[in-house]
Amino acid sequence: MGDGVKVYALNCGWLTAPAAAFIEGADGTMKVPVPAYYIEHPRGRAVFDTGMPALLRSDPDAAIGTYLAQVFTPDMPPEADIDKQLELIGVDPARIDHVINSHLHFDHCAGNALLPNARIVVQKREAEAAREAGAPEEGFDPNAMLAGRDVKEVDGEFDLFGDGSVVLLPTYGHTAGHQSMKLACDGGETVLAGDCCYFHKTLTDMKLPGFGHDAEEQRRSIRRLKAMEDRGARIIAGHDPEQWATMPRAPQPMIGQRA
Repeated sequence: MGDGVKVYALNCGWLTAPAAAFIEGADGTMKVPVPAYYIEHPRGRAVFDTGMPALLRSDPDAAIGTYLAQVFTPDMPPEADIDKQLELIGVDPARIDHVINSHLHFDHCAGNALLPNARIVVQKREAEAAREAGAPEEGFDPNAMLAGRDVKEVDGEFDLFGDGSVVLLPTYGHTAGHQSMKLACDGGETVLAGDCCYFHKTLTDMKLPGFGHDAEEQRRSIRRLKAMEDRGARIIAGHDPEQWATMPRAPQPMIGQRA
């Protein structure tokens, strides 16, 4: 499994917010990375998460709504947009086959529009929750990230290429239909956890943000990831600045050899 698969970590900017937005009860502020990942497989090209809205640079209120714009301060130069990140490694954004959204928060799916020909793969629970919520009075509309697109709604685990090398894992809790990605490459397993755990230390300290769809369900998902780590898997957290600092980023591959 995983022969010929390459994975690149893409830097889609940073967000600064009160630390309590990431860990309930924490003091001060925190600046965290907003990553995305490009997966090159012999059977297709995929992107896991797509970053923040480009409009956030010029009109934060219009991009994500006044409340969120007051909480989160972005650091996202134009080269942080997902299409520009792909161009760093010579990939045409129009040739991406699959976009996998871990979930439909603004910093994980707003770049979908920049990958116009990709099928969007999302958990059925996540798509249903977005539809049930309807258009917000203000702020980011997750439905708009799926509207008019080829969308595949999956229910639970899903083997993207049919060979076990790229498998979507349901890690519900942060949102109704959050999913992570398991990569069986380079002789081992790597899991892109997304916001199931913001930080690697969350696997053991279980400290969550004060908001979320279902904290107990999220803890069950975290325990599943911790069990995978105990068996030898590498878990990459969703917004961990310390872990991010140790990772090779595009144009260098994170997994696989550069051609």
